[in-house]
Amino acid sequence: MTGDHYFTAEPATAAQPREVEFSVAGRDYTLASAAGVFSADRLDPGTAVLLRKAQLPAADAAGPLLDVGCGFGPITCVLATCAPAATVWAVDVNQRARDLTAANAARVGVADRVRVVAPDDVPAEVRFAQIWSNPPIRIGKGELHELLLRWLPRLAPDGVAWLVVAKHLGGDSLQRWLVEQGWQVERHASQKGYRVLRVTR
Repeated sequence: MTGDHYFTAEPATAAQPREVEFSVAGRDYTLASAAGVFSADRLDPGTAVLLRKAQLPAADAAGPLLDVGCGFGPITCVLATCAPAATVWAVDVNQRARDLTAANAARVGVADRVRVVAPDDVPAEVRFAQIWSNPPIRIGKGELHELLLRWLPRLAPDGVAWLVVAKHLGGDSLQRWLVEQGWQVERHASQKGYRVLRVTR
């Protein structure tokens, strides 16, 4: 065992490259992955529910769009594919995850519209039409709340955020907390023990 987690900035674990295959909205994806990033061996079940149940951006969506905690980039690649006019910002603290997301954006032909950056490198003035996240629940409630309080205010006035949270990891309590913070929160879907939350101002 190592001390690495997917939220480690510089994983020390050997990369051990592998590929992850999945399908969303009738399109097949084969993305590069590696040890030391979130859900390295498969499309995370929560991410799969999010991409299946949330409303993917329309083909004419202008963006910009944001993927918080992009991992190796499945959400980023799907968003950029669905919305060919939009710029997608992919944010992760993990350098290996960012490198993989950039490589996968190139692999699926959307690299010109994907900006892969560390959290502090998103320009302060950018406001997002959509925010997507399978947030890192296991960093702890305080850190999770801090993360959401950082990014949700970056929504455009008419923007929407899509979050997926496992019910047994506090999906319902997170919904209540978001409402307490003044957000409009709808439980858009439930599947396989996950809640898909639609968050608006």
